[in-house]
Amino acid sequence: MNLFKTLAVGAALAAGLAGTATAQDTTKVGFIYVGPIGDGGWTYEHNKARLAVEEHFGDAVETVYQESVPEGADAERAITQMALSGADLIFTTSFGFMDATVAVAEKFPDVKFEHATGYKTADNLAVYSARFYEGRAVQGTIAGHLTDSNIVGYIASYPIPEVIRGINSAYIHAKKVNPDVEFKIIWAYTWFDPAKEADAAKALIEQGADVILQHTDSTAPQAAAAEAGNVYTFGQASDMSEYAPMPRVSSIIDDWAPYYIERVQAVIDGTWETADTWDGIGPGMVGIGEISDAVPAEVKAEALALKDAIASGEYHPFTGPLNKQDGSAWLAEGETADDGTLLGMDFYVEGIEGEIPN
Repeated sequence: MNLFKTLAVGAALAAGLAGTATAQDTTKVGFIYVGPIGDGGWTYEHNKARLAVEEHFGDAVETVYQESVPEGADAERAITQMALSGADLIFTTSFGFMDATVAVAEKFPDVKFEHATGYKTADNLAVYSARFYEGRAVQGTIAGHLTDSNIVGYIASYPIPEVIRGINSAYIHAKKVNPDVEFKIIWAYTWFDPAKEADAAKALIEQGADVILQHTDSTAPQAAAAEAGNVYTFGQASDMSEYAPMPRVSSIIDDWAPYYIERVQAVIDGTWETADTWDGIGPGMVGIGEISDAVPAEVKAEALALKDAIASGEYHPFTGPLNKQDGSAWLAEGETADDGTLLGMDFYVEGIEGEIPN
């Protein structure tokens, strides 16, 4: 009997060790979101990519997430809790999470962190973003053609370089096809607040805007435009195709799935290293949603040709001659902006009225 007991204990121990090994073989990946996963825009696309990670890796990866995390002290607590829960890799998906991510990364050197749209790195902290301004160039081209009032409204979130780049790019390309175009900008000071976004859209429409672009995350501006009638809009971060063919005539789509899958695979393989990734239309991180039939065929063709030129590297959206808002020279004829200037952009280009808030 002692022999049988020994064998039984040994078998049980082996089974236990196998279970432990299986648990250890599962890579845990966390996501911190600034908005709800149902926002229809930014967070919706990040969560869509999280689901793609689950589908790609199956049981080899476990994902967890926390949505609607405020930027600031609450973010540090949420990221810390996720690290304590055993996450091997954590993606924090908003600019305002940057300092909190840096602080938690210092406390957990064995955990890998990835911060979206930031610029601070460490041995265990990488950053990644998309060249949204490339998509804004395409949107600006369409907007400049479509407006009858020559007033384009822009709902901006926060006065950070990412948002300022987008405004400038859209304006430059709207102005190229319509020298009479004017931009009116409302700063919402939020990424996601449907009520504020709707109010901003209505205010812009009251000021004469018949085209509205947005760098906020909900579909509320689309709904406000649909209610007003004869106002064109563009989807932000996700396709927002439920409002096509009008008022939504196209969109910028953020496709994070390939990047997330690549970085999770690197953790699994033990090859993960810190990096600074900034991809655009060419690599597929920025997509242009289908241009609806509300856009004339010749305008659609022009916009798609611009998209292709940007994707191939033939054309850069910030190509001179361009001046700053105060009239001072910025880029000479044929000169293109360097990434350092774009990453720190804190000025409007010539022709945009109003001041950038502090």
